[in-house]
Amino acid sequence: MRKIKLALCDDHTLFRVGMATILGQIHDFELILEAGNGQELIDRIPRKMPDVVLLDLQMPVMDGTATADYLRENYPLVKIVVLTMHDEDRMVLHLLEKGVSGYLLKDAEAGEVEKAVRKVMDEGVYLNEFVSKAMLRKMTNKTTVTKPINAFYNSKILLSEREKEVLMLICEGLSTNEISEKIFLSPRTVEGHRLRILEKTGTKNTAGMVAYAFKNSLV
Repeated sequence: MRKIKLALCDDHTLFRVGMATILGQIHDFELILEAGNGQELIDRIPRKMPDVVLLDLQMPVMDGTATADYLRENYPLVKIVVLTMHDEDRMVLHLLEKGVSGYLLKDAEAGEVEKAVRKVMDEGVYLNEFVSKAMLRKMTNKTTVTKPINAFYNSKILLSEREKEVLMLICEGLSTNEISEKIFLSPRTVEGHRLRILEKTGTKNTAGMVAYAFKNSLV
């Protein structure tokens, strides 16, 4: 079985040691790179290419946001899971829209970290209860505007009826195969709709697309 290669970027040595111990106990995880800041990570990443980066936000030299931008631009296949103490809704949605695949708080259980890594590897995104609530608060806190029932419009993009349906199901956390079964389309067709929605919204991945949908009241 191929191991999932991980990188851990955090400026707190004790946290890195503890997380490294946890990850080392999972048989198909391999921690191949540890870094104390973003600059150190990107300097070393070409020699040790991970599948998933566990990334802190507040670090010296190069912080997590700048690091995420660099990774998305230069290594788009590397998945990013933010692991931080920052729980502001604005930051959650901002990073997801930038292309981060998951957002965890540092008080998460070890089992959730493992689940997040597996989810982003299998499905490209991990949206836990914390992230879902942040999105819901963003939606409910927006100024209420009266609009027709079933309206699905945003001045920046215009989706087809089928794209609207697929987007809503993605926002509910359904996988491509689950959506395929629910609306009686082939997985390939569903994936085609997902790719067109990504293109129309200008987002990097599924997590970013979901964040964009909530931020712009598309769901």
